[in-house]
Amino acid sequence: MPSSFGFAPIAPQRAFEDIAAQIRELVARGKLKPGDRLPAERDLAVKLNVSRNTLREALRALELSGMIQLRKGASGGAFVIPGNSDVVVNGMRDLYHLGAISPAELTEARIWLESMVVRIACERLTAQEIDALELNVTAAADAYKASDFVESARLHRQFHVMLGAATRNPVIAIMMEGVMEVMGKFVDSIGPTDKVSTQSSRRRLLKHLRDRDADAATSEITRFLERLHRDYMERWNNRQATG
Repeated sequence: MPSSFGFAPIAPQRAFEDIAAQIRELVARGKLKPGDRLPAERDLAVKLNVSRNTLREALRALELSGMIQLRKGASGGAFVIPGNSDVVVNGMRDLYHLGAISPAELTEARIWLESMVVRIACERLTAQEIDALELNVTAAADAYKASDFVESARLHRQFHVMLGAATRNPVIAIMMEGVMEVMGKFVDSIGPTDKVSTQSSRRRLLKHLRDRDADAATSEITRFLERLHRDYMERWNNRQATG
């Protein structure tokens, strides 16, 4: 392990925050990169002038934030990882459960986000990705016919996540993943709708995507989502009024 990382002793009264801050700073400066292993726990505790229990607390917090992975065994240790969307997705879900994101705000943000996503995806989708979207639509229809509404709903959410990934922008893709995760929780609480024809809209959208007609594709997804979310909000408000 190179000694040039520059770990500095920690002031006891701020040990937990300072350990995490130092490791984050080393990652930000490129001195620690994905795949790198931090010094052994005993050595790192000595470098930081903290107890091993304090160090473990900081490392567990960094693991929960998606910065590192703690592995057990002879080849284990604390490893910097490339990062994933789970932290952001889980954070959005927690905000929804805490009431910081209302259903009305969620549905409004989804319409805005998906209008942008579809326009960008229309330019960047590959033929293979459009084929994958079509397979998703077919699978969702089959699940619905088989009365497997849980699987049908999962596939509908996956369709939107796939569109987000097709933008080739990780920020947008993660936002879409987070929004759809929270939408899943919202729909679970009010039940799926049968008033809005998803399949016919999906087929029209796929045609516009294949034609690279961004205006038509954006109009289709916006009209569909506005109809869908009017129904969602009507049922949500009714539930609140009678609950």
